[in-house]
Amino acid sequence: MADTPLEQLSFEAALSELEKIVSQLERGDTPLEQSIEIYERGASLKAHCDAKLKAAQLKVDKIVLGPDGRADSAPFDTE
Repeated sequence: MADTPLEQLSFEAALSELEKIVSQLERGDTPLEQSIEIYERGASLKAHCDAKLKAAQLKVDKIVLGPDGRADSAPFDTE
């Protein structure tokens, strides 16, 4: 899966690959050059996941009515 371009990965697939990378790096049994390569892939995967989460957050806005009765949006609040 490491050969899959980031833009083709779902959030879940990217997170799963990132978890595998973290586990592999934590074991400490990977040669230095390979560790650097997978660390770079991990950093890219993290950025990809962050972007996916931000995009999802923007979609989860709630619609509110202003004092003038016009519809507007506000950040989603779980409280």
